[in-house]
Amino acid sequence: MLGCVQVIAGFAAFLFLLFHIHRRRCCRDPLLPDWPLFGMLPPILKNLGQINDYATRVLRRNGGTGNFLGPWFTGMNYLATSDPTNVHHMMSKNFANYIKGPVFREIFEAFGDGIFTADSDSWKHHRALLHSLFKTKSFEKLLEKIVQKKMDKSLVPLLDHVERRGIEVDLQDVFNRLNFDIICSTILGSDPESLAIDFPEVACERAFNEAEEFIFYRHTVPISIWKLQRWLRIGPEKKMAEACEVFDRFLHESIASKREKLNKDNEKDRENDDLLTCLMREKEGKEHVDDKFLRDTAFNLFVAGRDTITSALTWFFWLVAKHPSVEAKILEEIKEEKETKSQVYLHGALCEALRLYPPIPFERKQAVEHDILPSGHEVGPGTMILLSLYAVGRCEEVWGKDCMEFKPERWISKKGSIVHIPSYTFISFNAGPRTCLGKDLSFIQMKIVASSILKDYQVHIVKDHPISPSLSIVLLMRYGLKVWITKRN
Repeated sequence: MLGCVQVIAGFAAFLFLLFHIHRRRCCRDPLLPDWPLFGMLPPILKNLGQINDYATRVLRRNGGTGNFLGPWFTGMNYLATSDPTNVHHMMSKNFANYIKGPVFREIFEAFGDGIFTADSDSWKHHRALLHSLFKTKSFEKLLEKIVQKKMDKSLVPLLDHVERRGIEVDLQDVFNRLNFDIICSTILGSDPESLAIDFPEVACERAFNEAEEFIFYRHTVPISIWKLQRWLRIGPEKKMAEACEVFDRFLHESIASKREKLNKDNEKDRENDDLLTCLMREKEGKEHVDDKFLRDTAFNLFVAGRDTITSALTWFFWLVAKHPSVEAKILEEIKEEKETKSQVYLHGALCEALRLYPPIPFERKQAVEHDILPSGHEVGPGTMILLSLYAVGRCEEVWGKDCMEFKPERWISKKGSIVHIPSYTFISFNAGPRTCLGKDLSFIQMKIVASSILKDYQVHIVKDHPISPSLSIVLLMRYGLKVWITKRN
């Protein structure tokens, strides 16, 4: 009996060895070696601090698509791609076969059942509802009004204060607070005034930041580990749970206040209704809108309308500060006093910043059925796929040999209009049916903020300040963007 067990054990060890020899032969990229037992996780962890640039280099060496093999028995196996033809196939041509999936919803459980995690009919329902709210002139005017008011009331006084005192300021923190206040005013109808000269500590704003940071952690460890930590309520999972509790309390208090206000006065001042109130009115008489639906919708809108714009503006101002010739052309356009929609060069500069530094650097999909991608890679049912949006924006085949350069001119035609770039190559606002509903609104907000600052102030990056991406689901700067401000003559 013992001899039989030894034979079986020996045969199992032999198969295990063959399995790893096969894996290592298939994956000989020296940038991403495949280790016995641990798979490709060690080099990923080693390069975690520069994961997006590292992934771009690895994908470039592998023709834009390759397999990531995680530690044995962890299920951390993915197909990673930055090939625009694959992106187009998954996001548009065969859209129905590539979903968020149950694993995605578990990782992003803080998002609830909102539009970002939903699939199929649930996603269509969310999409149609938000489309009816976003695509109205009245909402566009309301957003412009809120943004301009916030600029005049909070941002300009803060910049004046910083300039007079000659002190350094973290511009990313400024944008974080600015956009948090704007999104609170837009969605909830109230301004928490987190952007002020004394930089007050706002519990709900800090909690929202922390929740997102810990979601990224779930992408870097086996599911079994973070689930165990969640069950035991220890480590990062404990911190994320506490952060979500703080922010959820803030949202539920806002929802309760809205319900009470609607019950008292159902007709007054509909033109200035915030999104949550519009959502409640939209559903009135049709179906009951429970608090969970409102909470999940609000949380998803916070992610869409706060962090993505903070990321875009932070990288934009860093790039403009490094390229005086670009700044000069933007100023020339601003002096012509064109409406924000007519600011073509500024629009091109924002697009260029978004290309190089997409706010959401990667996206996760799951295949429903067997498929073969345009690159020739086979996809089985349940295959997890990582789309590197960061690498797509740095693809030489699409953007040319100068793809690493910041050149707003690549977005402007000879006639002086914005060049149309397919969404599957410029994927900062997603692509296909899931293209961001708030794309036009985002550009309006970014242009108002950018032109208002650049018109009156010059932004100088603090010497030797380190610039590197943070480890988060949103591409922010790890150490912020430390600057000092001077007034223009």
